[in-house]
Amino acid sequence: MSDTPFRCGYIAIVGRPNVGKSTLMNALIGAKVSITSRKAQTTRHRITGIQTHDDAQFVYVDTPGFQTRHANALNKTLNKTVTNTLTAADVICFIIEAGTFGPADQQVLDLLPKNVPVILVINKSDTMKDKARLMPFAAEVAGKRAFAAVVPVSAKARFQLDALEGEIKKHLPEQDAIFDADDITDRSEKFLAAEIVREKLFRLMGDELPYTSTVLIEQFEQEGALRRIFAAILVERDAHKAMVIGNKGARLKELSTQSRLDMEKLFGGPVYLEIWVKVKSGWADNEAGLRAYGYE
Repeated sequence: MSDTPFRCGYIAIVGRPNVGKSTLMNALIGAKVSITSRKAQTTRHRITGIQTHDDAQFVYVDTPGFQTRHANALNKTLNKTVTNTLTAADVICFIIEAGTFGPADQQVLDLLPKNVPVILVINKSDTMKDKARLMPFAAEVAGKRAFAAVVPVSAKARFQLDALEGEIKKHLPEQDAIFDADDITDRSEKFLAAEIVREKLFRLMGDELPYTSTVLIEQFEQEGALRRIFAAILVERDAHKAMVIGNKGARLKELSTQSRLDMEKLFGGPVYLEIWVKVKSGWADNEAGLRAYGYE
């Protein structure tokens, strides 16, 4: 039996939109539990990803990018999710993009509590054309706060992820595991199915579709290894519905195929998937409506 004490705790992954928070969490746990897209505001929920080793359990919490531009109901709800996560974290990973630190990054940094260890994670460090700029850039940002560590990484290339994990582990409390060793998330398969469809929706539609569009799983049934999933994409207008369906249904067919393949990979079994597109006006206009559609 090892003399090394077991460590376990919550790690909040925070930063402005589109710095690679979800990609980083997926890379750290080795499975896709948080959706990724170039479109801002893709992550709307607090997503937990779990990685367990012999001597530690890392409970990563991916958060929506903190919204600083528009004070609407959705953004207020997203920001509340971020601040609630920070108060419960044992460690905070503050993610920025290599070579870029702007007012939005500073606003997120200013929100971070002083009594929680914060690790500065410089993502996409492999994309800097002038590699000689990386260290001066890191030193400049590191001067803005007393960080527990500064770690340049590349989530996509899996560069320096072991080093980041090692720094996180130093600050986790000594306690037993919170989750079972084979758990990778605390979210249900039904929730993950909806998130996969939403990711494909934004990836295929780009900026054509408003970010307020969402996905509901209306039925989720399991028969042995087969999962039968019936999903509805909710959009605001008939014109958006036509865009999602595409010419002769081609776009919806592609979206369904990509979603099904990702679900089968994540769930480890066959999936029968049907997706409808529905118009639902006004559902995102107030906080009660947001809660009704699964926002936290």
